[in-house]
Amino acid sequence: MEMRSEVETGAPEEQVEASQIEYVSYGGEHHLPLIMRLVDQELSEPYSIFTYRYFVYLWPQLSFLAFHRGICVGTVVCKMGEHRNIFRGYIAMLVVIKPYRGRGIATELVTRSIKVMMQSGCEEVALEAEVTNKGALALYGRLGFIRAKRLFRYYLNGVDAFRLKLLFPRPELPSSLPMTADTESSHYHDDEMPSEASR
Repeated sequence: MEMRSEVETGAPEEQVEASQIEYVSYGGEHHLPLIMRLVDQELSEPYSIFTYRYFVYLWPQLSFLAFHRGICVGTVVCKMGEHRNIFRGYIAMLVVIKPYRGRGIATELVTRSIKVMMQSGCEEVALEAEVTNKGALALYGRLGFIRAKRLFRYYLNGVDAFRLKLLFPRPELPSSLPMTADTESSHYHDDEMPSEASR
């Protein structure tokens, strides 16, 4: 199931200090209505309660909420697993309510999820974002995501999406390991090696 990401820039109605925002990981059923309310309020795609539960019950460690003075102002919902022989993280939903956008809350939410994905062995992170959502595209661009593909008429409203990917660097072999092939398992034998002219 492919989801979407929604972040736009905008000045909050009041001055909000970064230290006033409290970030918590998904803590159980009492957080579910908060996530549902934010996503239903801000995103155009409709989701059933089963969709939300699929994510937060199977990957609670990947979902985070942001609070300001006891009010939930942002959330990120993610998953991870095998996808085409790659262990991949996936950002399903990202929402920050309009008065709180532009304060780094979305960046902090996503960064927390990405750190858990990296620690869990993910090789990449993917998501979809509307091609018209300049704020989301800028945010993910700053975090190192690349535009991997354009998905035409991807959303129910007919808008195209970009599939964005963040590729984690592969661990390099220590330089002390020998880099030469074992002669018995080599594909070529001395008498079969291609000549200089055929290389």
